[in-house]
Amino acid sequence: MQGDVAARLEPMRRRHVRACAEIEQVLFAGDSPWPAAAFHSELDLGGHYLVAVDGSVAGGDEHVLGYAGLAVMGKRGDYETSVHTIGVRPEHQGTGLGKALLRAVLAKADELAAPVLLEVRTDNDSAIGLYEKHGFRRLGLRKGYYQPSGADAYTMRREAITGERQEDGR
Repeated sequence: MQGDVAARLEPMRRRHVRACAEIEQVLFAGDSPWPAAAFHSELDLGGHYLVAVDGSVAGGDEHVLGYAGLAVMGKRGDYETSVHTIGVRPEHQGTGLGKALLRAVLAKADELAAPVLLEVRTDNDSAIGLYEKHGFRRLGLRKGYYQPSGADAYTMRREAITGERQEDGR
């Protein structure tokens, strides 16, 4: 990652939830940001949720810089996954942190040989570009998906990466 912050990725714990909800409030103020209860619910459901933390903060306290969550559905051999959320504090955007978080949740999907779905605002060009660089393709348009703003979303999908494709680098 670029920048001066030595971030590390680790599993999201309940102690991280308040900070993640605060970041949501900043990033998605016009579109029903997730409250802490939503993060707690996702953790209860057993999804693959990660945080990027800066452990170099004085006193050893963790400072949450970003987060990502992958929901896992289905049964062994027939999994499907969905990126439910990803966010990086505005002052850390453009440092590679979002890419690192995305790659980490995609690695989990690859472990499961599962396809990955997500929704993204149609006006979020940087996120769309990031997703396309990681193999996502647009499937369709959801009119008025984000509320209360009424912003549209693209539904995007990345096909499953099987063990054979992982080994030969495709």
